[in-house]
Formats: sequence, C-alpha cells, structure tokens
Amino acid sequence: MAVLTEAQKQAFWRDGFLVVENAVSPGQLAALRAEIASWVEQSRGHTAPFGPPTIDGRPRFDMGAEPSADKPALRRINNPSDISPAYLTAMRDSDMTEMVAELIGPDVKFHHCKINLKLTGAKTEVLYHQDFAYTPHTNDDIVTALLFLDDIDATNGALTVVPGSHKGPMHSLFDGERFTGAVAAETEAALLAQSIPCYGAAGAVCLMHTKLAHGSAANAGDKPRGLYICVYTAADAIPLARNPMPSTHEGAIVRGKPSRFARLTETRVELPQQPKTASFFTVQGQESAKAAE
Repeated sequence: MAVLTEAQKQAFWRDGFLVVENAVSPGQLAALRAEIASWVEQSRGHTAPFGPPTIDGRPRFDMGAEPSADKPALRRINNPSDISPAYLTAMRDSDMTEMVAELIGPDVKFHHCKINLKLTGAKTEVLYHQDFAYTPHTNDDIVTALLFLDDIDATNGALTVVPGSHKGPMHSLFDGERFTGAVAAETEAALLAQSIPCYGAAGAVCLMHTKLAHGSAANAGDKPRGLYICVYTAADAIPLARNPMPSTHEGAIVRGKPSRFARLTETRVELPQQPKTASFFTVQGQESAKAAE
C-alpha cells in the first residue's frame, strides 16, 4: 500500500516540500534518540571535532566553538549510518524510505546522510542555500529527507523553507571566487520574507526537493532540535561533483534496481568547492571547537 496520498504527492511537487508525521516506527525513533543521547554524552569529554573518522579522513563528530562538559556543543554527525545499525535501518527500511520512493522511484539510491543538532544554548544556524548547489547531478530527482529527532516548534530553530523556490533560479553560493556555502545577504533577505517554518513532533519528516531554498535560525529555546538528514536520488541521477560527505553506503540501491543509463536534464550548474573540515558550518563561517593548546 502507498504511504503517501495523491494529494500529498501533488503538494510536494507544487511546493517543493512536504511534512509527514510518523515517518519511522516508535521503536526506530527510540533507537535513534538513544544513540544521539550516547553521542552527546561522549562529546562532553572532547574539546575539538573527534572520530572515528569518515572514509575521507575527517572527524565524524563536529562541535561548535564553545564546548564544555556542562554545555556540550555537538552539532554534526557525518554519515551516522556508517557506524550505527539504528541509523542504517532508518535510512534503508522505514516509511521515510517508502515516501521517497513514491516521489522519485521506483529506483532509488542513497547519496549521504548526516545529523544536524542544535542543543540548548547552541549558536548554530544554517544560512540559506539550495542543496543541489552542494550536490549537483545530471537530473534533479533528488529528495532530502529531514527526520525530526525531537519535537520542533517556534522556539528551537526550526527549518524554514520558501515554497515553490525549487521551480525558480539556482542561487550562487559564491562571493566572487570564494565559496561561501550560502546565498548573498540580499538574496537571503528576500527569501526569508517568503519563508515558512516546518514544525512537527519527533518522528515526522520533511521531504524536501533538492532545489528548495531553506535555512534555519539558532535554537533560542530550552529543548534540543535534532534532524537526521538523508539524501536520496533517482537511480539514473549521476553526480557531477564529488560527494561532500562520502559514505561506505554511497550509491546503494535502497529501492528498485540500478540504472543502466544516466538521465540528463539540460541546465547550467555551478560546481561547489568541497569542505575540508568536519562540517559545512565552517564553510558558512561558523567556527568549530578547537583543542586547548
């Protein structure tokens, strides 16, 4: 049976995003939250990004600039599906996966995943951008699934999106020759004026088209905000740039079968510069923690 209704599918393609409740089972959600709690606890003993490293040698866990045992600053886990059976299962075998297949399937492959955390008191924000500018492909049948690991409301740094912006222009993430990972300030101001927030209970998912403009403010509340972010592509969408977050599962077919052909969409694509640090937050100008000298 289909997970999404026809009305929901139409809303996704019209607006470029869709929020759906109960995208994973209660047991899956509990396992994901327990893993997060253990990683946050582990981060209390670190004052800089730490491992185990990703397959390109970067620290898997990234922290904001002011960590302490009392206020942990863990903000990013790169490709948790590489190290956690719970996150691998949610990525490959959940209602979230089925929803993506119903939008861009039947043949779907995995690109990468990460967790973005905004713990209480964290200053982490996400400046406006479109994901396709980070991960350009031969076509744009690409969905970013943002699974809510916590209840998200107006207080704790919710994702904000610009409905319909996936049908508009691709905005540059360069300032001259420098890759900033974010749109220009005047462009962001215009996008923010059209943006709406995505709220929901833990276990909901925001399915987002790869060209949808989006961002989020810092957590100003008293509860954490975590997102498990999985990027899926149609099997015939072929990368035009190196994966900014390579994974041992990159290219795995999660629904259907591999494609013999690449499907090409005629367009002009600005190629990104790949981060060398633990996360893209540093690309956007937000420092990572540094070990004491």
